[in-house]
Amino acid sequence: MNRIKGKIVIITGASSGIGEACSRIFASHGANLLLVARRKKKLDLLREELLKENKITVKTYELDVCDREKVKDWAGTLKKEDLTPDILINNAGLASGLNKFHEGDFTDWDRMIDTNVKGLLNVSRVILPVMVERNQGHLVNIGSIAGHMVYPQGNIYCATKYAVRAINEGMNIDLYGTKIKVSSIDPGAVETEFSRVRFKGDEKRAAKVYEGFEPLKPDDIADAVFYVVNSPEHVNIQDLVIMPTAQRNPYLLHREEK
Repeated sequence: MNRIKGKIVIITGASSGIGEACSRIFASHGANLLLVARRKKKLDLLREELLKENKITVKTYELDVCDREKVKDWAGTLKKEDLTPDILINNAGLASGLNKFHEGDFTDWDRMIDTNVKGLLNVSRVILPVMVERNQGHLVNIGSIAGHMVYPQGNIYCATKYAVRAINEGMNIDLYGTKIKVSSIDPGAVETEFSRVRFKGDEKRAAKVYEGFEPLKPDDIADAVFYVVNSPEHVNIQDLVIMPTAQRNPYLLHREEK
C-alpha cells in the first residue's frame, strides 16, 4: 500500500548519497518534495530529472542547516508559500577526520557537531511545531551504528551520532500523546561521499574503506526509510539498524582476500 502519495516530504542533504536516493524513491511513489542542501546546482539538476519522471512538485532550497538564522528564514518561507510538511528526513551529516582524541582537529570537531547535532536540531525545531499543531507527521533522523558503539579514532563523530540517538529518543518521549512518529535509521558501511569527505578528498584512502566486501548503497537506506515512513499510522519504528551482510558491528567487517 502506498501511504506516501501526495504528501510533502522535506529531505536535507538531498544533493547526493542517501538524501538523493530518498528523493528518488519518494518521488517514484508520488510524494511532493522540498529538497534542501548547500549545493543548489546539484539540487536543481536532480529536480529536473525527478520532474521528467514523475507527476509531482519539487522545490529546492540552498541552505546550510548549521546556520540557525537562515534555517528560521527558510521555515518562514515555507509558511508564506503555504507548504506544510508531512515528513521530515534529517539526512544532512558528515564525518571530518579520523584522529585519536588527543590529536583531534578543533575545526573538524566543530564541523561535525555543527552539522550532525546542531543542524538536526535547527531544522527539527522549526518543523516539529507545525506537525504538533496539526497532530500529524513523521520525522526521520539518519543516525549510524557509530551511535551504538564507539570505534577507534571515531571519538567525536561517534559522539555526534550518540547524540542523534539520544535526541531521537527524547523526541519520541516528548511527543507522547500525539500522532507524530519519530524514527532513526542507523546504517553501517554505506558507499557514498562519506569517506571522501572524511578524508578531505583523498580518493584512494576513501576507496580503501569499501575494499573486500559489498557495502550498502544509498538505495538500500532509502528503501529502509521508505519502509519506515510508509508503515501504518499505528506503527512507529523508532530505531532501525541496517548493515551490509559482511558487517556485524564497527569492529567485525569481513573482507575477502584478493
